Amino acid sequence: MSKKIILLAGPTASGKSNLAIHLAKKLNGEIINADSMQVYKEFLILSSRPNKKEEQKVRHHLYGFISVKEYFSAGDWLNLAKIKINNCFKKNKLPIIVGGTGLYFNTITKGISKIPNIDIKTRSKVRDYFNKVGNEKFYEKLLKIDPKIKNRILPTDSQRAQRAYEVILKTKKSLIDWVKNTQSDFINFEVKKIFIDIPRDQLLKKILERTETMFRNKCIEEVQRFNLLRLNKSFSANKLIGVQEINNYLKNLISLDQCKNLINIKTRQYAKRQNTWARGNMKNWNKLYSKDFPNLLKKTLKVVS
Repeated sequence: MSKKIILLAGPTASGKSNLAIHLAKKLNGEIINADSMQVYKEFLILSSRPNKKEEQKVRHHLYGFISVKEYFSAGDWLNLAKIKINNCFKKNKLPIIVGGTGLYFNTITKGISKIPNIDIKTRSKVRDYFNKVGNEKFYEKLLKIDPKIKNRILPTDSQRAQRAYEVILKTKKSLIDWVKNTQSDFINFEVKKIFIDIPRDQLLKKILERTETMFRNKCIEEVQRFNLLRLNKSFSANKLIGVQEINNYLKNLISLDQCKNLINIKTRQYAKRQNTWARGNMKNWNKLYSKDFPNLLKKTLKVVS
């Protein structure tokens, strides 16, 4: 068996998980998660993680396996994904990597810089400083200690700005220099890249349906359980769409209908950002779609065979 990997991306609610399951059944494959929110065990419903019934159809990896309390980077994901990919090859299984986190796919297609691990003390120091001075002043200070990030990291990209700050603080070397000579670990692999290019009107319909399903599946109770953890606001899980909206509903600041509407709006905005990312970073990917699922599966099988 040649070392082939399938990458399956697309905006949220586009039907990636369902397509991945059908591909895995047809091609003797196993599914590896590439969604940064679906890694968390505390969020099954709001992250739209595959349920037990779906997971029983084919083998799934890297879903719901870490706590929201833990820091988990794209580098951490890549290290685990490489282990899962190699395990698939040992079993003569085809690795199918599916998700909506563009950064995770970038680590496969473009590689990731070999930045040393940043210790918790340094990371906490940077986070505390960011929370103390705010986005604007933090970015100004970052430019002073690392001028190379100017025009490379936007002032609005607080996550990457904090990353750049902790890297130069710990290594005395700019994040830009670290990433300069990066290359993929999968250069000699046959990597098939699929992006589900669903039309906007159909995607909006699917988003509305999914929001209703999440509420039927008791996403409110999921957020209530999450609140009991009293997680620091700087942790990524707080940014999951629905957490803030449901909490505002629980505080009687908005009605249930307003809550659902805000979740739909935010999900649409997120899908738009994912499509924008794809236009900039996935130019050589196969953009596929068909309203008729058997036809979409047929098109995909043709590309990956």
